[in-house]
Amino acid sequence: MAKRIIIIGAVALGPKVACRLRRLDPDTDILVIDRDNMISYGGCGIPYYVGGDIADIEGLCSTTSHAIRNPEFFETCKGIRILPRVEATAINRREKTLNIKYLDDNKNETLTYDKLVIATGATPFKPPIPGADLAQVFTVADLHAAKKIKDILAKGQAAKAVVIGAGAIGIEMAEALTDLWGVETTIVEMADQVLPTALGKNISKVVENQLKKNDIDVMLSERVIKINGTPTLKVTSVETTKGTLTCDLVVMSAGIRPNTQFAADAGLAVGNSGALIVDRCMRTTDPHIYAGGDCVELRNLISGENITMPLGSLANRQGRVIANNIHGRATQFKGTVGTFCIKVFNMGVATAGLTSAQAKANGFDPVHAILAQHDRAHFYPNSQLMCINLIADRKSRKILGIEAAGNQGDAVKARVDAIAPLLQTGLNVDDVCVLETGYAPPFASAMDIINNAANCLDNILDKQNRPIDIMDFIQKFEDGKTRVLDVRDAKEAAPFIKKYKERWINIPLPELRARIKELPENQSLCLICGTGARSYESQILLNQNKITNTRNIQGGYAMLALIAPEFIQV
Repeated sequence: MAKRIIIIGAVALGPKVACRLRRLDPDTDILVIDRDNMISYGGCGIPYYVGGDIADIEGLCSTTSHAIRNPEFFETCKGIRILPRVEATAINRREKTLNIKYLDDNKNETLTYDKLVIATGATPFKPPIPGADLAQVFTVADLHAAKKIKDILAKGQAAKAVVIGAGAIGIEMAEALTDLWGVETTIVEMADQVLPTALGKNISKVVENQLKKNDIDVMLSERVIKINGTPTLKVTSVETTKGTLTCDLVVMSAGIRPNTQFAADAGLAVGNSGALIVDRCMRTTDPHIYAGGDCVELRNLISGENITMPLGSLANRQGRVIANNIHGRATQFKGTVGTFCIKVFNMGVATAGLTSAQAKANGFDPVHAILAQHDRAHFYPNSQLMCINLIADRKSRKILGIEAAGNQGDAVKARVDAIAPLLQTGLNVDDVCVLETGYAPPFASAMDIINNAANCLDNILDKQNRPIDIMDFIQKFEDGKTRVLDVRDAKEAAPFIKKYKERWINIPLPELRARIKELPENQSLCLICGTGARSYESQILLNQNKITNTRNIQGGYAMLALIAPEFIQV
């Protein structure tokens, strides 16, 4: 057992390593340093503090028993020594020493270690945009930035804001600005969708519409080229590739960069992202130096590539692994499948695995099924529709990813969490068709949406179900290349017949068998019902009657309303 352990970083992973080590060995000399004076806080909670869900900043720094996690707390309650406002400047691997600087007086010191842990995290990336250094231009870097943003909002000094980047932090901050403070907020994103690294096109469009529904403007395929303002007037506007947005607050959410330069200078290997390369024991290329959290690359257990996954949940799990290995207990952290969840106003969104685009880029032949279904038994009073996108490889039928969205976030997360741990096992479509989950009407349907999503995907792979996504259907319909067969009740179809006239045919499913001859010959038909189930039954019936020029609109009217609400306005 090593006698002197130095841990660089005291936010998430660092304290976890230290506390676990202390519990394993009461005699080990453990020192934690951090360049900030605010330590061991829930960084993922910053948008909720700004948005008022968390009343005060101490809530992010306290334990469940309301003790503040400061150096005194760790010294007295955990037996851990933490030195704030101390920065690591260089590692001498041969001598096993660490050079540090005390930031308050610029004093330098050299410390020896037996094992070193790098938990330095990452820093938000600030794009080199003219005006990025103006006052009231922020990155969500730490609690200091969070407090400044909230103070500005509380004083009524921001009426309009621009958020640069539609990743998780950007969306969460946009919600915080709009929901509590009533700030007129615009998100500007370079990609052609929100959450571009987490979601495919369909569920991403659902999230985009949710933002717009809650008065957030979303500008996609656009980038900020300049931020205007003066030192006295601060921010006045933002110039994009398409125009100018007046604003008095800018939040940059353009990704992060790992804090690893001093480690790379010491010869430790880094990946393409600049993050440290570690093995399954969380060791760097130096067996005496461990690393984890936002500053390391992890193996994606589906694609096999190295990725960064900046989540406090992963950092805490890795911290336990590191402590166990330093103590001599062989423990591994195999990697990640990229499980992610987010709240977007009253909608929960969750995902795990690869999107269709990511799967294709990694050599798979992805096929997906989109399903809309109630998250509880449909007859239970508080059941609500949720949508799921399940992705598999065409040849192997291996499940590659899952995405879900719905108004009851617990139900959304539960479905994704049911699949996420199994992705690394090679789970296939047939496995999910019969996947066992808990059932009671207040929590799920007897045939859970997870099972039905797999059933739907199974039918697609077997070519019984020939689907079309909502956005592809709309394009085809607007181009005049298809008509719609609506198999819902006449009352439900009537507004669409009035709007789209002869292009919208209504034959309810119970009548279809007797009225098949009314359908136009040799013309493409897109089939629609409430959620996709009746239209699938209709497609089977039409197939049996040699009518094969049909496509089943995935998710039916429910998905149409979520993805293209303007299409259903009558």
